[in-house]
Amino acid sequence: MLLPSLLALTATLIPSALAVFADDAYQVDYHYALLGAPQQHATFFHQPRADSKASLLYTLSEKLVLGAINPRDGSLVWRQNLSSSSNTAPGFLRAGEDQDTVVSAVDGYVAAWDATDGRLAWSANFKDAHVKDLEVMELPDASNAAKDAIVLCGGSTPSVKRLDGQTGAVKWEFEDTSGDTPYQVSTSATAVYSVSLSSSMLGGLKIKVTAIDPLTGKKLDQYTLASDSDISSAENILFVGANTASPLLAWTDKAFKTLKVNVIGSKSTSSFNIENASGEEIEQVVLHAPHRINSVPHFLVHYQTAKSHWAEVYHANVKTGAVTKAYSLPKLGGRGAFSTSSIDANVYFTRITPDEVIVVDSTSHGILGRWPVKRDASKQGPLQPLHAVSEVAVRENTASAVRAAVFLADGNWDMLRNGDFAWSRPEALAGALDAVWVELPPEESLAHELEIETHQTVLGAYIHRVKRHLRDLEHLPSYLQTLPTRLFSSEEAADTLDKLRRDSFGFNKPVVVVTETGRFVALSAGAIIWNQDALNLPTGEKVQQVDVKFVNGTIAALFPQIDRQVLLNATTGVLIQTQDKSAFETVQTGPKDVSYKVLDNEIKGLLTGKEEAWQFAPVRGERIVSVTPRPLPDPVASIGKVLGDRRVLYKYLNPNLVFVTAVNDAVGTLSIYLLDSVSGAVLYEASHDSVDTAQPIPAALSENWATYSYSLSTDSSAPSKGHLLVVAEFFESTLPNDRGPFGSASNYSSLRPSSGALGESAKPKVLSQTYHIPEPISHMAVTQTIQGITSKWLLITLPESNSVVGVPRQFLDPRRPVGRDPTPDEQVEGLMRYTPVIEFDPRQYLNHKREVLGIKKVVTSPALVESTSLVLALGLDVFGTRVAPSSAFDVLGKEFNKPQLVLTVGALAAAVAFVAPLVRRKQINAQWQSL
Repeated sequence: MLLPSLLALTATLIPSALAVFADDAYQVDYHYALLGAPQQHATFFHQPRADSKASLLYTLSEKLVLGAINPRDGSLVWRQNLSSSSNTAPGFLRAGEDQDTVVSAVDGYVAAWDATDGRLAWSANFKDAHVKDLEVMELPDASNAAKDAIVLCGGSTPSVKRLDGQTGAVKWEFEDTSGDTPYQVSTSATAVYSVSLSSSMLGGLKIKVTAIDPLTGKKLDQYTLASDSDISSAENILFVGANTASPLLAWTDKAFKTLKVNVIGSKSTSSFNIENASGEEIEQVVLHAPHRINSVPHFLVHYQTAKSHWAEVYHANVKTGAVTKAYSLPKLGGRGAFSTSSIDANVYFTRITPDEVIVVDSTSHGILGRWPVKRDASKQGPLQPLHAVSEVAVRENTASAVRAAVFLADGNWDMLRNGDFAWSRPEALAGALDAVWVELPPEESLAHELEIETHQTVLGAYIHRVKRHLRDLEHLPSYLQTLPTRLFSSEEAADTLDKLRRDSFGFNKPVVVVTETGRFVALSAGAIIWNQDALNLPTGEKVQQVDVKFVNGTIAALFPQIDRQVLLNATTGVLIQTQDKSAFETVQTGPKDVSYKVLDNEIKGLLTGKEEAWQFAPVRGERIVSVTPRPLPDPVASIGKVLGDRRVLYKYLNPNLVFVTAVNDAVGTLSIYLLDSVSGAVLYEASHDSVDTAQPIPAALSENWATYSYSLSTDSSAPSKGHLLVVAEFFESTLPNDRGPFGSASNYSSLRPSSGALGESAKPKVLSQTYHIPEPISHMAVTQTIQGITSKWLLITLPESNSVVGVPRQFLDPRRPVGRDPTPDEQVEGLMRYTPVIEFDPRQYLNHKREVLGIKKVVTSPALVESTSLVLALGLDVFGTRVAPSSAFDVLGKEFNKPQLVLTVGALAAAVAFVAPLVRRKQINAQWQSL
């Protein structure tokens, strides 16, 4: 009776909450919902409602993604992807005072969005023109009604349009037939000013200002400023004011010697010499001015050199057109950023330096507030701000608080509250091109240590064992800290002190992401380990392609666009070497001495020494879309597929397979080719008609099967429209238990297949099937496990629904019976009746209810347990998770009650300790009684 009582008592000690386990969603995955680098001219604080006391942080990023950020914690409130076909298209974002909408413009698309939830309020599409500037009309006597927008459009005939703030309809349009280049617009209560540039006879540019009636759209006045001696390109123009708060037009000469300012509406220009006593080359000049219509017309000019920065504050008189210098802010070392804030009519400037945050009044140089910068402990190096926006609170001529959203040189977007680090958004990850998994070296095993001791003398082995035990004591404190978690959790706890350690399950395997700005970012279980800019590209320059590999603890990346290769330490991110000439120009596949490269729409096979072995070119008129090699490593657990009757279909397993897709844009055809990368032989080919070649055609290759997807052209005569998914599986023979010509061959060579199997018989036998899918696919990948025993999933990226879906391999089996139900033997294999349509099960969406935006690639890697594959989707967003296609058969699940097991074992041990003396006494008494 004692033991059942103890077990019952133990069960009552277990918390009832442990009986319910949360799903793996949001537990084993992580998601960086990114926007991209915020544009300085399109980032601001704004109250989403006129009666709201709290502001949101709005931006239109360089990726043309519009979003609202909660300034309290940096979380994404909403976002809209406005990306266009042109990667260089400018984007504009404006918000009127006391308005509940924000207005954006990209290419010819102008739209108003609800500031609270991002819903579309109205839109206008000017397909024949692209927007050069966008402003919101701020009238002093305007009510809270929707304010109109002023749009400057380029194109064959530049024009200025006034759009209704409620519907987006065009109220009036002014066409500029002068042939000048439109630049920007500015608004006031009495006129709309269109600023354009025209070439002069001396080679410079003249600034022309046209005044337009805001009610009728008729031209009121036009004048030209004498700027041709200063301005050689549009980059010399610093600022064009948006409204009456800052009716300024400022520019500098190319050498940054003189600053010239014009109050828009007047024809006079004020000139100021730029004071640069140190002689350092000025790299950047930025003008900061207020945007609220009741603010005083004060502005700040920021000067930045490679080693220091300073600023000058100016006051403008709108009535007389005069501009005077008020005061200067001292030169400080390092990079700096300035921002403007307004409270009523007062204007304040916030200065962010590597060491402190300073707030000054626009009327005088007196410091209203100063706070030291306290960065997060995980950040490395000094603060390097590029630009910022801020909000300040001023009481009795003292700045009581300031918060500044600062975009940094390391690609992070940080929030500083009174100098303290509040949150960080790793926008450096936006625009990821590729990623590579880092294989950490295995730790010394106990078996290896014992083997060393067996080869030593008794004394030497004893000393070695003592030293080993002393080394183990170093890890005792950390082990004791994680002991409760180890006892009461079914998964191993991550070591927060060393995120790069090799965990027992391999779930924390690091991955290094390479972005289009040449930045390398290492992640481990979603945490950023290090961040390194390896290329130091000029501002605005980006790369489009990278070939990245992990070799013996080193990250090797080749950027063919700029012909540069970099080597980094995979653990620390330290730059080891950079060189202009590539050391590896080809993609390795198959044998180590064989490789290939794609050049001029041809694939060329190379032997060691870069000797050309073969070349492949598609049919004339076709262009190569993608070249997909079989991934390495790609372990295969079985060389055959076991049928329901225990017979075997032998797989065609060739580590040198390369899958090529090519299209003919003129006739709308798709051709696929399966190549042997050693010999260049075409093992299989197929063709499809009525293909929309402008849509993505992704492909994947693994083991003995390949899959690809394409969209049908909408103007074709095909009987069905939509999107198709094709799967092809390769066998040595389609007859069970038959290896075809390979069965009698003692050896086989890809270079000389005739020595083992002759002609066409050496090629694989292919089974293929096609499925309709509900939406297009932009990318494909296949899960990987360490031994290849676990069944595979095809991972597909759906750009329309912003999702990543895992499709079980059995759904794509081309042997699914057509027009009939599977036989009992086929049911044993897991075959299902063929259906022409594959619907994606909501349970197969790896991202669950999240939206993963702009995914361009998915990379996978095996964990240390066979059941699990690691997945990383990257592009604009970064999403990581782990999947178990055949369930987690080698890992205890969340439903396993480990605490109950521990307590049960403890209760049994206590019971044994209690009962043992009683049993021993009974045995002794029995022996005495037997005498």
